[in-house]
Amino acid sequence: MKTINKIAFSEIESIPKLIKDFLNQNIKGFEAQTFSLENFSQQIHLKQNSFTSEKRETLSETIKSQLADFNLSSKQTENLENLKHKNTFTITTGHQLNLFSGPVFFVYKILQTIKTCSYLQQNFPDFNFVPIYWMASEDHDFEEINHFKTENNYYEINEKSGGAVGRISVNDTFFISEFEKEFKDSIFGTELILMLKEAYRQGNTLTKAIQTLVNRLFAEFGLLILDGDSKALKNQTKSVFKDELENFSLHENSKEKVEFLTDKYGKVQVNPREINLFYLSETRDRIDFDGKNYIVVDKNIQFTIEEILNELENFPEKFSPNALMRPVYQETVLPNLAYIGGNAEIMYWLELKDYFTNLNLPFPILIPRNSMLFLKEKTVGKIEKLNLKLDDFFQNFAKITNDKILDNNEIYKLLNEKEKFLTKQFSELKNAAESTEKSFGNLVEAEETRQLKSFVRMKKRLLRAEKIKQSELLERLENLFLDVHPSKTWQERIYNFSVFFADFGYSWIEFCMEEMVVEDSKLIIVAI
Repeated sequence: MKTINKIAFSEIESIPKLIKDFLNQNIKGFEAQTFSLENFSQQIHLKQNSFTSEKRETLSETIKSQLADFNLSSKQTENLENLKHKNTFTITTGHQLNLFSGPVFFVYKILQTIKTCSYLQQNFPDFNFVPIYWMASEDHDFEEINHFKTENNYYEINEKSGGAVGRISVNDTFFISEFEKEFKDSIFGTELILMLKEAYRQGNTLTKAIQTLVNRLFAEFGLLILDGDSKALKNQTKSVFKDELENFSLHENSKEKVEFLTDKYGKVQVNPREINLFYLSETRDRIDFDGKNYIVVDKNIQFTIEEILNELENFPEKFSPNALMRPVYQETVLPNLAYIGGNAEIMYWLELKDYFTNLNLPFPILIPRNSMLFLKEKTVGKIEKLNLKLDDFFQNFAKITNDKILDNNEIYKLLNEKEKFLTKQFSELKNAAESTEKSFGNLVEAEETRQLKSFVRMKKRLLRAEKIKQSELLERLENLFLDVHPSKTWQERIYNFSVFFADFGYSWIEFCMEEMVVEDSKLIIVAI
C-alpha cells in the first residue's frame, strides 16, 4: 500500500460549496468552529467550565455498564477512569448501526477521531482526550442499515422493524453463510468470518452486534462506545426536552441560521420540525402538537401538556431525539470538544449554532472527515497511460472525457480557430456599430449569436461522431471511471471494510490511521 495523492476538499468539484466555505472560514460566525490549536484551547476552557463532575461520573459509569460484557483494553479502562477527571475531554464521531458497519467510511471516521485525540494529546499534554463512537441506536429506518456491499456481493438481513433499530434481535443469519463463501479463501478471510459470526450471533441485538465489531477493531486504540439509548443520560437532558415540548425551541432558535444558509446555499440539509423528538414504545414515532394535545403520530397515543411533562419526568428514556436534536443531546452528556462527521452531518450541525447559544451550551469544533480511495496498481497504470491525473476523476469527468476524445482532432482545432476569428470580426463590427443607430448594433449582436450557435452545433455533432469512431477509447474511459467510482459514486460509500481487510488485515487499519490527515479535510488516494 502506498499513498499516491492527497487532494484537499477545496480542489474537488463535488464537495458542497458550504463545506468549502466553512473550511476556508468564509462563513461569518463559524470561524471558532474550524480546526486550529487556538480554537481547541478556547473550546477546552468553555467545556471545562460547563461540564460538572456529576455528569462525568454518570458518563463513565454508563459506558462502563454498557461495555460490561466485553474485554476492555488497558487503554479503554484508562480512558473510562480519566472521564471522571475535569482535565479530560472527548472527540466524538457517530454513525448508524449499519450491518457489519456498512460502507467503509464508518471505519475512516472512527480512525480520524482516534488520531485527532493523539494529536491533541501531543499539543495539550496537561489534558486527556478520549475518542468516542456514538451509536445511533434509536434510529428507526431499518432499510437504511440492513445491508452492506462488497466488490462481488450484496448482503442483507431481514428482521421485523419499526422501533429503535438497536433493540432488534438477530434471527436471520443467512447472509453469514453467503459471506463465508466469498471470503473463505482470502488471506484474512477466516478472521473476517469469525468477526461477523461473533457480532451477529443469533439473539444479539444490533446494538450488541456493532459494539462487538467496533470493540474488536478499535479496542487497542482506547475507543469508547456510547449508546445514547440510556435513561441515565437522558435524565440529564430532561430540561432541554421539556423546553422543546413547551416552546418548540430548536425550530424557533434555528430560524435565522436556516434562512441564512438557505439564502446563500439554496437549501439546508435537514429542516427543523416544530417538535424534534420521537416517542419510543415498541416503535419509534414522531411527537406532534395539534394546538391542544401532544399526538404520537401513527399511534393511538396522546397527552395533555401536564401528562407529557409528567411522562418525561418519570420516563425520559421514552423520548428520542431526531437528527437535529441528537447533537444537543450528545453535547449535553459529553465533555466534548469536536465532532467528526461527513459533509451532510456537518451541514446540519451548522444550522444549530444559535440554538446552542440559547441553551448556553458550548458549540463544538466541526471537522469534515477525511475520505480514502484504494486503487489497484493496474488501475493507476491505466490512468497514467491515458495521460490522465487522479484529480481528473474528481472534477467534471464528462468534460474531461470529451476533451480526451477530441484531443489532437484537426477538425476540432480548425473549428476553434474559425470561431475565434469570427468572434474577433464581430467584435470589430460591434465597435463600428456603436457609431450608428442602436437597432443596427442589435442586429450585429443577434447575427453574432446566430453564427456562434452553429459552431456549438457543429462541435456537438463532431463529438458524437468521434465517440462512435473512438468507441474503444470511450469504453476504457468509462470503465476507469467505474473503477474509481463504483456505482458512479465514491468508493467509500459503496464497499464494506471487508473488501480491504480481507487482503491486509489489521495492517490496513494501521495504514489508514497513519495516512489520516488530522489538521485538514482531504481525499487520500492509495495504490494497492
